[in-house]
Amino acid sequence: RAKRLLLSQLFQPLNLQGEAAGEGKAGEPTCRSQKLMLQAGLIHPSGPGCYHYLPPTVRAMEKLIKVMDEEMRAVGGQKLNMPSLGSAELWRASGRWDHMGPELFRLADRHGKNYCLAPTHEEAVTELVASQTNLSYKQLPLRLYQITRKFRDEPKPRFGLLRSREFYMKDMYTFDASEEAARQTYDLVCDAYRSLFDRLGLPFVKVRAATGSIGGTVSHEFQLPADVGEDRLVLCPDGHFAANVETLNEGQTTCPTCGKNLTQSRGIEVGHTFYLGTKYSSVSNAVFYSPDNKPQLAEMGCYGLGVTRILAASVEVLSTEDGIRWPSLIAPYQLCFIPPKKGSKEEEGAVVLERMYDDLGEALPHLAGDSVLDDRTQMTIGKRLKDANKLGYPYVVIAGKRVCEDPPVFEVWNQNAGEVLFLTKEGVIELLSKVQVP
Repeated sequence: RAKRLLLSQLFQPLNLQGEAAGEGKAGEPTCRSQKLMLQAGLIHPSGPGCYHYLPPTVRAMEKLIKVMDEEMRAVGGQKLNMPSLGSAELWRASGRWDHMGPELFRLADRHGKNYCLAPTHEEAVTELVASQTNLSYKQLPLRLYQITRKFRDEPKPRFGLLRSREFYMKDMYTFDASEEAARQTYDLVCDAYRSLFDRLGLPFVKVRAATGSIGGTVSHEFQLPADVGEDRLVLCPDGHFAANVETLNEGQTTCPTCGKNLTQSRGIEVGHTFYLGTKYSSVSNAVFYSPDNKPQLAEMGCYGLGVTRILAASVEVLSTEDGIRWPSLIAPYQLCFIPPKKGSKEEEGAVVLERMYDDLGEALPHLAGDSVLDDRTQMTIGKRLKDANKLGYPYVVIAGKRVCEDPPVFEVWNQNAGEVLFLTKEGVIELLSKVQVP
C-alpha cells in the first residue's frame, strides 16, 4: 500500500492569504503566474531572476519532460547531455562570443582559460558531431537533444519564471544530408511541437520569426497569446498568416495572402525553431561522407522549448486571478482529498475517506503517488476547498454531509470543467480511471 501523502508534511510553504513574498518592490511589474506561484509555494526567489523550484514544481516539470521525451522520441530524437561550461574558443570561432554581448555569463578558470555558462549549445553539439571523423550519410538524419539548465544574464529579469536568468530548456540539434532533408526534419519537429501543445491543451500560435543571435534562414516561434507577453504579434483573422512584428516590412498592415487587415496581439514565446543550413557545420567542419565517399557539410536545424517557461506560461494563460489551473496532464498532483473538520458531526466520515484514498491507490496505481490528503482538520471543509482551488488540483474529493449515508456518497469537484458531482466510491474510481498522467 502506498504511503499517504499528507498536505501538512509537504514542503510547500503556502502564503495563500497575503501578498507573495519576493513579488517585487513597489512599482515593479508582476504578473498573474508569478503571484500565484509565489503564493502557492511553487517557487521561492533566491536572487534577481533566480528561483528555487519547490517539490510540486519539480513534479510538474518532470511530467512535462516525460511528455517532451515522448514527442522527441517519436521523431527519432536521441537524448544526450552537454556541459554547461562552453569554451570561449568555440564561441569565438562562431563569432558569438562578441555578438552575444553582456547576455553571456562569462568566467575564467584558475588557469585563465575563458568560458561561458551556455545559454544554448549550437557550438558544442557541432563540435561533438565534427569529432566523429567517419560519419556516413547512412547515419543521417541525426537528431540529438537535451533538457538542461541554461543561463542568460538578463538585464531586467521579471515576471517570475517567464523571464529569468537561469532556466530549463529542451534543445534539439539536427544534422541532415541535404537542404531538402533538413527542411523535412524542420516540418517534422514543428509538428511534434504542435502535438505537445495540443496534448497540454494550450492555445498556441506558430508565427514567422526573426533568427536573432542564433542565425539561419528560416525561423518560427510558438507563442501563447497573453496580455503580459513581451512579443508583439500580427495575425490574419482567417488564419492565413501569423508573424512576430519584427519580421514585417515597414507599414505592412494587411495579410499578404487574403488582403484582410492584420490584428495585433501579445504573446509569450514558449518554443523556437531555426533552419541553420551550414552556418555552424562550416565553422567546425562537421562533415559526413556521401554515397560517392566525398565529405559534405551537414545541414543543420535547432529547436528550443522553454521547460520552466511553459510551466509559468500555462499558469499565466489558464488560471483565474485567484486560482491556479494547470494543463491536467502535468498538474503536480491530480487529486486532493478533504476529510471532515475535527469535532464536526461528519467527523466519523474521516475513516471512510481515508479508506477511499487507499482503495483508489490500489484500484488505480498510476494515481497512488498523485493524491494528497489535506489533513489540516482543524480547518473547515470550505476553507480547505478554497485553498485546493487556489493550488489547482484538477480533482478534489470531499467527505461532506452525505459521507455518512449507506453507501457513502462523496462530493467530487472537477476543477477544470467547473462541475460538482456526487458519487459513490465506485463512481469516483470510474471517473478518475480516465485521468492520464505521463
